[in-house]
Parts: sequence; C-alpha cells; structure tokens
Amino acid sequence: MPMVDRKSPGWNVSHKLRANARALRRNSTDAERILWSELRGHRLGGAGFRRQVPIDTYVADFMCHAAKLVIELDGGQHFSSRGEKADVRRTATIEAKGFQVLRFSNLDVMTNRTGVLETIASAVEERAPTLTLPRKRGRGKSPHKGGGSSNTGGRQP
Repeated sequence: MPMVDRKSPGWNVSHKLRANARALRRNSTDAERILWSELRGHRLGGAGFRRQVPIDTYVADFMCHAAKLVIELDGGQHFSSRGEKADVRRTATIEAKGFQVLRFSNLDVMTNRTGVLETIASAVEERAPTLTLPRKRGRGKSPHKGGGSSNTGGRQP
C-alpha cells in the first residue's frame, strides 16, 4: 500500500486539466491581465495569489490559498441561462473544497478596478486576518556570528 503525503493537496489534477490551465495563463483576457497586475507578488495586503489554478474539474481564475478564496472573472458567455447554470455548479464544487468564491464581470474590472480590489481585500482580511508577507532570503540576518544587533556593531552590551 503506497504512503500518502499529507502535505500534498487532497485532489489530483489530470494532465489535460493542467495543460488547459497553462494555456489559459498564456492567453489571458484583458480583464485577467489587469487584475493579475494588481494581485501578483503579494501586492494586495500581503496575500499571495496564483492564477489559472486547477480545482477538481475546473480552472479557477485566481486563488489565494491562505484565505481559501477564489476570484472568478466572467465574460459575456457567463450571463446566458446556460452559463449561469454552469457557474452555479462550478461555484458549488469549489465551495465544497472550503473556498469562498467571488465573481466579478470583466466590465467591473475594466471600469471599477478600485471597487473590485477593495472587495477582494476585504474578503482576504476577513478570511485570513493574520496574513503577513513572506520573508525574503537574507533579510534580517546579522552579518556577525551570534546575531548581534546592528546598532551595537555586533558587540555584546
């Protein structure tokens, strides 16, 4: 019986779905590129986001693991009766994994970027209030053995 690695996610991603996610990253919409420029690199309150992330049989537009938050951007096809039904199933599947789903239209991102970002920041704060930026390598390390304080020149008081 194979050993189970508890650090890996609880779901497997097919090669086809992973390839689809990569293709979606390469071919982002204008709204996705705009929002990604605001979310990447921990720019929104220190929250780390990934884009085009496979979840179950779907690919989420943006995900913050720390806040268990998924952001979906909807183009015109999502507003048809068929599109809305598909979105309800998609949201239910993602929420069953413990994530909150926020949906915005592409038009919202293009015309009300500040409002969209404030809504996302509020959800991140609510779901992960103690979020902090990751430490960069080497930052905070003392050049002296024993970790002496920089204001004492490494001398012990």
